[in-house]
Amino acid sequence: MSSVNRVIILGRLGKDPELKTVGQNQVANFSVATSETWKDKSSGEKKEKTTWHNIVIWGALANVAGQYLHKGDQV
Repeated sequence: MSSVNRVIILGRLGKDPELKTVGQNQVANFSVATSETWKDKSSGEKKEKTTWHNIVIWGALANVAGQYLHKGDQV
């Protein structure tokens, strides 16, 4: 039995997408930063954690990403 895992990542681009051609397909690679903040129960101090996600897009969507996405954009 197979299952599907779906994730929605909402964050900011760390750098402009890198476009490459593999065979006849376009590939775009970029990283997205997501952050979470919380208040530490023991010290009462506000803390923040940033996680980086490496994203790979193939085909026509890679061309669109290369044209319209830039460092710092929210995606």
